[in-house]
Amino acid sequence: MRNIEELFKNRKIQYDKLIKYGFICKENTYTFKKNINDNNFQVIINISKSKKTSKVLDLMTNDEYVMVDIKNSSGKFIGRIKEEYEDILNDIIEKCSVSNIFKNKQTKEVIKYIKDKYDDDLEFLWKKFPTNAIWRNKINNKWYGLLLILEEKKLEIESDKLVDIIVLRYQKDKIESIIDNKKIFKGYHMNKKNWITLKLDDTIDTKEIYKFIDNSYEISKQK
Repeated sequence: MRNIEELFKNRKIQYDKLIKYGFICKENTYTFKKNINDNNFQVIINISKSKKTSKVLDLMTNDEYVMVDIKNSSGKFIGRIKEEYEDILNDIIEKCSVSNIFKNKQTKEVIKYIKDKYDDDLEFLWKKFPTNAIWRNKINNKWYGLLLILEEKKLEIESDKLVDIIVLRYQKDKIESIIDNKKIFKGYHMNKKNWITLKLDDTIDTKEIYKFIDNSYEISKQK
């Protein structure tokens, strides 16, 4: 049996989606079963708040098929079962959970605001950088916001403290007048002539940040 707790690290499980996916809930444990390899094997996944496990059962013998969890096991047959098994796990993670990397209160408020107003979700485009994400305008696929976690010193602040930041579009002809390097910084990791950076640590009132977001969204609609 495999402990799959690590697969849900920094993810928030959406239990209603587990039910829609095909899980059955009994005594606060959600269980999913699916036959694979021409019904010769069965994947069994159990998810509860305290424990998350999975296994593959050999239906011919009714024994657990442990070969899928042995790293050095090889061969086309084993490889095929492993692939089907991993595909199911990855599909469940993608469809039944959401990223929970950003835990700061103001950041959560910003994420909710954008979801409620524009129905846009964060996109995590870089596997090597799991704390970097973007918002994209569905009309033309242009980015209008980036959300990152970084050290304040990267904003030229003398501090190693980690901080959530949002990077937004802003009017090119007004950027120089708004940058103060205290509340509003030059666009991090983007064209500094067109983007600004705001810290999400209550340095700026949340409602003011919403206005910057709306402004960025409107700019992203332009050709």
